[in-house]
Amino acid sequence: KLTSLALQPVITPELVQGRVHLKCSYSRPSSQAPLRYVVVWSRLSPSGKKEQIQRDTTLQSFSYIEMNGVNLRLGDTVFCTVTAFMRDTPEQQSLPEESKGFYAGIKFLPESLQIAEDGKEHVLAILSTVPIACPGHDDSCKITLQLSTEDLGKNGQLLGPPDIALSACQADLLRVPCSEHSCAAATLTVTAVTDFARDGNRVSRIRAEPVGRRDSLWRAYTPMDVKVTVQDLPTGNCYSFTDPHIITFDGWRYDNYKIGTFLLCQSVSRAFEVHVRQWDCGGHRAATACNCGVAAQ
Repeated sequence: KLTSLALQPVITPELVQGRVHLKCSYSRPSSQAPLRYVVVWSRLSPSGKKEQIQRDTTLQSFSYIEMNGVNLRLGDTVFCTVTAFMRDTPEQQSLPEESKGFYAGIKFLPESLQIAEDGKEHVLAILSTVPIACPGHDDSCKITLQLSTEDLGKNGQLLGPPDIALSACQADLLRVPCSEHSCAAATLTVTAVTDFARDGNRVSRIRAEPVGRRDSLWRAYTPMDVKVTVQDLPTGNCYSFTDPHIITFDGWRYDNYKIGTFLLCQSVSRAFEVHVRQWDCGGHRAATACNCGVAAQ
């Protein structure tokens, strides 16, 4: 056998005549006699085994495979394995060298989130590792993702309203020149919903579905969900009730029998305040006021 030639195969995405292809490139040894290369393309099956989908013999230092939506689809993890041999002595082969796995499809970064009910926004990036074809001359050179959230139970059953909120319901992945496994990108923010309920840590998921695409490659593809674990945090409560008795956030109790409009609560760090309006409800018998209106910003 030939010694190891350090071919170092790498997979990169490309558009060829408006269709998505993957290119396997490898180094051509300069000191060797003319060589031929056998390039074997494979993908991971759902069970995690590698399935061969194409085999090429070439003089070139690269090989292409088309993502046609049949034997190679979005969501596949793809490998190329390269072996070199002498033209005149094909029995003298180098050791096969395999590329790193290339995930063809949409990625979320990070792939999962752990956040708390503290009102903070967390950035979620959406990347397409393959270029987006433009079927026409309009603004169709993008992928529009419809985003939705769901609350998951312990057994994967839907429980009700999710514990998270997104900054947008749709995300447009606009095509850009491919670099570092990203051919299109978008960002959004995820925030845990402060629900004032002691409901424990809950798990929600973010789903993304391509919409409005006519080509079969994207139409049949649904990216993997993003799992978001929300840490439940205790929240404060204050009260104003009956004539009115008031209990503050820190538990202090007092009464306010006055008639008028009052500032019940105000934040010193953000635009949040609550006003209450109190009317006479005791008549001539007692100087008593009751809540009759509330306004919150």
